[in-house]
Amino acid sequence: YTHSQQRDDLVFFVNGKKITEKNAEPEITLLTYLRRSCILLIFLGLTGTKLGCAEGGCGACTVMVSKYHPHQNRIIHHAVNACLAPLCSLHHCAVTTVDGIGSVASKLHPVQERIAKAHGSQCGFCTPGIVMSMYALLRNNPRPSMHEIQEAFQGNLCRCTGYRPILEGYRTFTKVKEQLNDKKKKNLCRKLYDQSEFILSKQPQRELRFVGERVLWIQPYSLKELLELKATYPNAKLVVGNTEVGIEMKFKNLLYPVILAPAYIPELNIIQHTQDGIQVGASVTLTLLGDVLRAAVKKLPAHQTEVFEAVLEQLRWFAGQQIRNVAAVGGNIMTASPISDLNPVFMAAGCKLTVMSKGGQYFSAFKQSPRKEDDIAIVTCGMNVLFKEKSNIVQSIRISYGGMAPVTVLATATCNRLLNRQWNEELLEQACTSLAEEMSLSPSAPGGMVTYRRTLTISLFYKFFLTVQFLILCFPHLHNQEFAVPPGHNNDDVVGHPIMHLSALKHATGEAIYCDDIPYYENELHLALVTSIKAHALIKSIDTSDALAVPGVVAFISAKDIPGSNLTGPVVYDETVFADDKVTCVGHIVGAIVADTQAHAQRAAKDVKISYEELQPVIVTIQDAIANKSFYQPVRSIERGDVAQGFKDSDHILHGISYLINCPNANNVMCLPQALVAKALGVPANRVVCRVKRMGGGFGGKESRSTILSTVVAVAAHTVKQPVRCMLDRDEDMLVTGGRHPFFGHYKVGYMNNGRVMALDVMLYSNAGNSLDLSLSILERALFHMDNSYNIPNIHGTGYMCKTNLPSNSAFRGFGGPQGMMIAESWMSDVALSCGLPAEEVRRMNMYKEGDFTPFNQRLDQFTIDRCWEECMQLSDFNKCKEALEQYNRQHRWTKRGLSIIPTKFGISFTAVFLNQAGALVHVYSDGSVLLTHGGTEMRQGLHTKMVQVASKTLGIPCSKIHITETSTNTVPNTSPTAASASSDLNGMAIYNACQTLLQRLQPYKDKNLKGCWEDWVSMFVSFCMTPDLGYDFDTNSGRPFNYFSYGVAVSEVEIDCLTGSHKNLHTSIVMDVGKSLNPALDIGQVEGGFMQGLGLFTLEELRYSPDGYLYTRGPGMYKIPSFGDIPIELKVSLLRDTPNEKAIFSSKAVGEPPLFLAASVFYAIKDAIIAARAESGLTGPFRLDSPATPERIRNGCEDKFTKLCPPADPGTFTPWAVQV
Repeated sequence: YTHSQQRDDLVFFVNGKKITEKNAEPEITLLTYLRRSCILLIFLGLTGTKLGCAEGGCGACTVMVSKYHPHQNRIIHHAVNACLAPLCSLHHCAVTTVDGIGSVASKLHPVQERIAKAHGSQCGFCTPGIVMSMYALLRNNPRPSMHEIQEAFQGNLCRCTGYRPILEGYRTFTKVKEQLNDKKKKNLCRKLYDQSEFILSKQPQRELRFVGERVLWIQPYSLKELLELKATYPNAKLVVGNTEVGIEMKFKNLLYPVILAPAYIPELNIIQHTQDGIQVGASVTLTLLGDVLRAAVKKLPAHQTEVFEAVLEQLRWFAGQQIRNVAAVGGNIMTASPISDLNPVFMAAGCKLTVMSKGGQYFSAFKQSPRKEDDIAIVTCGMNVLFKEKSNIVQSIRISYGGMAPVTVLATATCNRLLNRQWNEELLEQACTSLAEEMSLSPSAPGGMVTYRRTLTISLFYKFFLTVQFLILCFPHLHNQEFAVPPGHNNDDVVGHPIMHLSALKHATGEAIYCDDIPYYENELHLALVTSIKAHALIKSIDTSDALAVPGVVAFISAKDIPGSNLTGPVVYDETVFADDKVTCVGHIVGAIVADTQAHAQRAAKDVKISYEELQPVIVTIQDAIANKSFYQPVRSIERGDVAQGFKDSDHILHGISYLINCPNANNVMCLPQALVAKALGVPANRVVCRVKRMGGGFGGKESRSTILSTVVAVAAHTVKQPVRCMLDRDEDMLVTGGRHPFFGHYKVGYMNNGRVMALDVMLYSNAGNSLDLSLSILERALFHMDNSYNIPNIHGTGYMCKTNLPSNSAFRGFGGPQGMMIAESWMSDVALSCGLPAEEVRRMNMYKEGDFTPFNQRLDQFTIDRCWEECMQLSDFNKCKEALEQYNRQHRWTKRGLSIIPTKFGISFTAVFLNQAGALVHVYSDGSVLLTHGGTEMRQGLHTKMVQVASKTLGIPCSKIHITETSTNTVPNTSPTAASASSDLNGMAIYNACQTLLQRLQPYKDKNLKGCWEDWVSMFVSFCMTPDLGYDFDTNSGRPFNYFSYGVAVSEVEIDCLTGSHKNLHTSIVMDVGKSLNPALDIGQVEGGFMQGLGLFTLEELRYSPDGYLYTRGPGMYKIPSFGDIPIELKVSLLRDTPNEKAIFSSKAVGEPPLFLAASVFYAIKDAIIAARAESGLTGPFRLDSPATPERIRNGCEDKFTKLCPPADPGTFTPWAVQV
């Protein structure tokens, strides 16, 4: 096509404003247009809608799109992912964003207000998307059920809250609305457009064309036009929802010069009920298809709707609501995905879209995926059997699978063998044997999990054989938290009150500003990284000619452009800003492209050609490192007691191993980027200022790994002498920043017949990656927690840091503690199994008591874990649960339940002594208002809120007089990272000290003017706080590494499906000691959020690398974090009362990291259920279950007659698709 072609105006509405875009760009998404629109004529700057993943997997970009649907003859409202919605698809639509439904300055919408006041927002980055999903639901249904609310959130993710407070806040919309007057009812559904402005006229609609820089978008209005266009442009892509083509163009670097958009063609939107079934047009969305099928199921007899119900069951778990609202039936079929959710169903039903069941026919569909909601399948299937009249003899049968070949396949040979056979055990045995032969996979098959996938084909057929129906989804029975002010507490004293997060309302309205929301500078440029595709290689040459020819490109930046030092690193300078002559991981930053737009920069970065000379060895896994003796120094060890004698005195000794897989990180430290940017630029640190208002989640990765980007951008800005912005897409972020350290533990444990552990020798190996980063401190904390909560009289631990060709792993919530404790619980579980004793008895017997000493010789004072244990046993009604569970397991063969109680003891402070300090700056202005600044950053935990509470109590003034603007290095220098759960302790004490000094200086003026008021006093003071008497010496095993410990206990109950490996979280009770809580609402939020993040760590999340070090899991499409549906059905959280902590500000305790490990109770409940399943096959004693307990590991652990039909290939006989790093 040529640029001289006809160009049409794009007309649509945004928050009630009519927009006519004369130069609509087909490659621009709605999200880009809303947030920036810098290359277009209209600048909207609606930054409330966030960019989270750019692939429709997280929901942060959710908006509501309203349009007149001529084939339904009504206006429809749908939540959609703005990151995938092409701008050109919005002709004659109305877009509503979070910015348009309410604001702090004007008036909040009830949807915004309720999530904020229910404490449903922590970092706030996901909040606008959740608000808009709920808003769109209320536009269609002002009185939704809890089922409908949770279904609306299937496409939204939150990393911070744990989801409970969000659902609690929105549960209020399900109540009877008679209390609401008409005005309030209208406020729920405020219209942001004039319906008369929609184009409803009867004149003939015509073809539309939008011509972009590289792409022509054509929207035909008749089938004839579409066919003619397809003949003219045979390679054109047909796009309705852009949920596949958009991903291909964004992440696979594919270009489709012509796109045809058939969304409004009448013939492709037909829904017609016929004598044979329902005829559905290819452009019909999955949401509409579901509505039609549900109506048919209600209307028709049950025997006629089995196929409909099977399709509905698959649709229920198909992506999120935002995707289903725009994705078309035809697109799902034509994508021909090997793991398609629907194609196996259509194939099993006879490869037709017009399907209907007959009497004597049975149809089921199954999908197995790592996460139930919004997840891609591991294996899907559709199964359809028709019996001869009045018999159980098979007349016809169709069994189809997705995930077992490059396309959906029919098990033809198996189906033929089952014809004319009776539906009995003999047929089952024949089918299983035949499927094991026919559904074979290469051991190196893409996607991995070969043994599990083969076993699933048999297990799912067995489920079909038993006509097992999926249970109706249960929704959480969530307990409201009640916060009582302690007796005698002054109501004016805000410390201890559950006040709302100070930024929550701005989170809910989209007005909270994050880094990429900062307005553009007039001459601003964009940067995209150029990274290595090899794990270990020499750089032979870099060809930038094609990249520099891309329109808008300004420069290519590399090591030669660095004016200072190319060496960098948070602790030791063992990294480079840009790779110079060698790369040591896939994702190693080689250079950067600077261009006028992000799109141009990213396009050009992909055009940089680098030639390599590959080097050996490529070390990816811990086992590779052990084999090659590839370790960082030093090797750490801790020993207490006489381990050799302890083993001699033991009745039994067992050996075991445990793996913990890593997950990506996302804390912040201000002075580190300041120092490293200054080093790269060759200037003093006082020339560099770092500022941060807030972060969208912070769990460790921003503590040190943010510097790999800040140094690059600083060098680029210095080179081109213009402002430079870089916003990494989620896949780029996950590629270059590493994650939590994977750990491998090898242990030898000696114990008595009664389960008392006498001796332990454990070796810990962590996969550090290609640089040291913070790995030493993380390994040390893992060793400090190798005992968890158990008193082992003779103990020895050794830790090794493996040097590998992976992106450097770094801090993540827990900082090595969860890894050390998880391995401790592994050997404790093995001891209980070997003794044949209840695990809870063995754990309780071995627990510490007040006054005991740890392996590093620190005395345990104010020890409360025994109280937490007893209260948690009561809160969960543990003994009654166990009796009911045992009865359930006796009555069920293929589902089993498990129960576990797990304690945690988490040391609070930085193990690097010099980091245990903080600073604060307090300004008091002449009008009495207070400006507060401290060294901590706000990243979800409500730190600023707590600090305002501390200042309010200390100064004796209301919170409303105190304000925190931002954290910056030019106000409080040399700060410690906001990490180690110590930020409230350190910064709170610094603020307390500053305020006390301020009050002392003001006291003479108070004495002279006793009738004066606060507004008469003005001052400024800078204060620092340092935790006293901390320090530990590994050589002498002496000192005090931690200021104090936080304690907690959790009980969890789960149910596993022994045939598929999926599990349900039935119940969790948590008792947490947080001392005297500064803010119970925020602390409860941290407990729940930490628990849910741990739930992901121990049961769901897994980074998957190829043997060559390439990361497969680079976004929410492949990497799954917990969603709304993963909350335990019953969740109880209790804060231990009357436990003041004299070693922290106002007797409080740290709460950020300690609760995470309590999710191990779910892991060991799963293991308990697997034990019950193995007992059915006559298997007892210890067995290996690595973390996370994914469906694959659960199913393979439940060994039975089906798993024996699919033995794994021998190691070394094939190259695996993915390796355990």
